[in-house]
Amino acid sequence: MSTKDFLEKDYYKALGVAKDAPADEVKKAYRKLARQFHPDANKGDAGAEERFKEISEAYDVLSDPTRRKEYDEARSLFGSGGAGRFRAPGGAGPGPGFDLGDIFAQAGGGSGGLGDVLGGLFGGGGRRGAGPRRGSDVESEVRISFVESVEGLTVPLRMTSEKPCPACRGTGGRDGALPHTCPTCGGSGQTSVGGGSGFAFAEPCRTCKGRGLVVDDPCPVCSGSGHAAASEVINVRLPAGVKDGARVRLKGRGTPGERGGPAGDLLVLVHVTPHPVFGRDGDNLTLTLPVTFAEAALGADIRVPTLAGSTVTLKVPAGTANGRTFRVRGRGAPRKDGTKGDLLVTVSVAVPAKLSDDARAALEAFAAATAGDDPRAALLSAATRR
Repeated sequence: MSTKDFLEKDYYKALGVAKDAPADEVKKAYRKLARQFHPDANKGDAGAEERFKEISEAYDVLSDPTRRKEYDEARSLFGSGGAGRFRAPGGAGPGPGFDLGDIFAQAGGGSGGLGDVLGGLFGGGGRRGAGPRRGSDVESEVRISFVESVEGLTVPLRMTSEKPCPACRGTGGRDGALPHTCPTCGGSGQTSVGGGSGFAFAEPCRTCKGRGLVVDDPCPVCSGSGHAAASEVINVRLPAGVKDGARVRLKGRGTPGERGGPAGDLLVLVHVTPHPVFGRDGDNLTLTLPVTFAEAALGADIRVPTLAGSTVTLKVPAGTANGRTFRVRGRGAPRKDGTKGDLLVTVSVAVPAKLSDDARAALEAFAAATAGDDPRAALLSAATRR
């Protein structure tokens, strides 16, 4: 919470207790209100959720003797009520128009302003575990074929993940008793360990095991974690054109949040098995097409396979060089705008390993007829030029 919130909010009023109420009375009031406004008991009620956040924040401060003392001293020093306006004792100093928000305006920005100084004194800034906390993301992997990656598909995934414990309804306390902020880490889930030379390192809090919350009487089923392992099958839609190495995100399918916070996401890493014929270049598919010397030299109409299983006719012009690439429009992978990429066909002149007598005689006749044409003449001339 910000220093401005720390000074302006009336936590005693939020819990309906007097300023001098003893700790057990504060605890009793919190438990009664928390059960009444808990998000699990008021699903879809935004007003109840805000009220739950308010009483949780109030209890986090008033249940901690040190923070409660700081809170009382801060409100006594700066005044309470209204919108943080006050007049200095004796009428001196700022008038009725003076607003504490002007002083603390920079406190949330990370540097500057009186908020940075008071933040350390009143516990603001470092203790942010009181409100709703988002759950962690969960990662999974799936392997699909090349054709499936181009066409898209829905795959079932069996996931074993943490869900709210049914015995305590996710609170971590026996019979649903509500947790409170960890007194060791103040709800942050981390503690600082000195590393010498003025440095400190953060590590998970050993008291709450990084949760930021503790329960007085842990649930015997989940040992106070509030979570239980659950297995379920979910259907994941992989879009047409998904690429190898892509991560598909499913919102809210990760670890449940704390205190009404949203669940994390499920990230599915996609592995695509290579195709024996087709390759991928962005949204285009690639294919190497073997042709004979005669087809490349004389030209030909050649059937080319497509990923859909049909064929298209590619016109190879006479005199086509080895390695030339032709483009067949609209036969590639789907794009996000609904169009398709192209099929890129690269010609590879196939040299026969064996020749029949007739074929050898024909090639020897061809060699004799083209003896005056040296394709390396320009290369040799350029290499020997001084």
